[in-house]
Amino acid sequence: MIETLSISNYALIDNIELTFQPGLNIITGETGAGKSIMLGALSMLFGNRADTRVVSDKSKKSVVEGIFDITGYDEIDSLLAANDIDTMGKQLILRREIAPTGRSRSFVNDVPVQLSVLREIAIRLVDLHSQHQNLLLADNDYQRSVIDTMLDDTTVKSDYGMAYEAFRAALKKFQLARRATETSKAEEEYIRYQIELLEQLDLQPGEQEALEQERNLLANVTTVKESLGQVLEMFDGGDTNILGMLRQSEGLIAGAGGLQESEQLARRIESLRIEAADIKDTIDTLDSRLEADPRRLEYVEERLSDIYNTQRKLSAESDTALIAMRQELKERIDSIDNSDERLKQYATKAKLAKKHAMELAERLTEARRKVASRFADKLLESAIPLGMKNLRAEIEITPAELSATGADKVNFLFAFNKSQALMPVKDTASGGEISRLMLSVKALVAEHVQLPSIIFDEVDTGVSGDVAGRMGNLMKEISKRIQVIAITHLPPVASKGDVHFKVFKEDSDTSTNTRVRKLNDEQRVDELALMLSGDAANEAARATARIMLGLK
Repeated sequence: MIETLSISNYALIDNIELTFQPGLNIITGETGAGKSIMLGALSMLFGNRADTRVVSDKSKKSVVEGIFDITGYDEIDSLLAANDIDTMGKQLILRREIAPTGRSRSFVNDVPVQLSVLREIAIRLVDLHSQHQNLLLADNDYQRSVIDTMLDDTTVKSDYGMAYEAFRAALKKFQLARRATETSKAEEEYIRYQIELLEQLDLQPGEQEALEQERNLLANVTTVKESLGQVLEMFDGGDTNILGMLRQSEGLIAGAGGLQESEQLARRIESLRIEAADIKDTIDTLDSRLEADPRRLEYVEERLSDIYNTQRKLSAESDTALIAMRQELKERIDSIDNSDERLKQYATKAKLAKKHAMELAERLTEARRKVASRFADKLLESAIPLGMKNLRAEIEITPAELSATGADKVNFLFAFNKSQALMPVKDTASGGEISRLMLSVKALVAEHVQLPSIIFDEVDTGVSGDVAGRMGNLMKEISKRIQVIAITHLPPVASKGDVHFKVFKEDSDTSTNTRVRKLNDEQRVDELALMLSGDAANEAARATARIMLGLK
């Protein structure tokens, strides 16, 4: 429930703080005193659009903050955990700030959050019901949701929801597979042409690099042989060569017996000579293998040309890409060859999933029908005493297209006169009748929905006298289960409150501000007398007020 509401720098409100109580909290005040401003601030706190025009002092921000008691509401803890927000025991703090520049910020337990997160949490804390929300009573989706809150089988709706999602997922897979099959078959001829090119090429891993190296060698074989010949001459040709000088060096060092390191140096030179001889033999072998072969060079050039042309035709960046493409295209052809069978499998799965969803939709329809009759009886029991003695009601459930909510259209039908045919509420009810019906609906919903608080904004408009008293009694009954905050202009409703707040304006030298104060018993007598007669000092009105409040 709402424990505390603080509003600062919001329209005519410079700074107010209200501490609400369990039960029925009444808010009254003259027209224009600021009740609607308070409601606007609450709406903003619950995630509605922020308007910079409400920031009265442009030198500072506007702030609306609510502290809530969430004892027993585990769903809120789960939402906080899902959004990485720490809990604060059994309290929850929502805050909304509007800067003079227009920037809006939202906080939950002092943690900055997206507005959507604030709204998701707020709708689980408070049902804010104003006069314009009465239009919901004519909305078929709202009517269906009301019936669903009272289902005896609490799992049938969730079971259907999962089955419907499974059907949608299976249908999506089938549709994607069908589109892919249609696209692939349209491209099949070109895919087979690409495979034929790649099969003819029969490119092997690493082949292109090896051919390019061979081509470079064959194209320069004369120059290479000349270089190798010169190297061979240096190693073992003429009177002076590398091997000869190493042999001579080895003998000279070996003969220098006076040197302590001569033996070690001789071994090192010997190692150099052996390595040099090996290098010379390797070069000699390479030289003997190299021959100018124009036919081999022509083959290599043609082979590389085929590889390059195929890369260009198929927009491949490398020989590796060509080899990978060949495998991929073969897999696509295999997929096309098997696509009809696979498509049948997807279609079968989608049909089975739809069949299961429809079976559960029928169960959901049956569950709704059971509730509908009982709900209509309870609604009449609650609403007839509110001045609608000839009221008749019927909850019509007709087939609809399979959707996320089932396969039903729910329609509330009413007649307010004996000779009147049952019709949708928008075609038959007055504003006052809709208000009373909506209050009765809310009372029934409150018995089944876990919601900490409900706020009624002048839902008693258009009624008076004994009916107003009965509406007050109904709000009082609702408040035994959840906290109720009622903004009202009717004394019979106001008198039912467990706590009473008065909204009024107060002038200073420079401004007019909205104020709120909690009334004690005598102040409640004054307020009710004022509401009854327009004069708080009227003795008859004061006597009536005392009777209404149960005071001596």
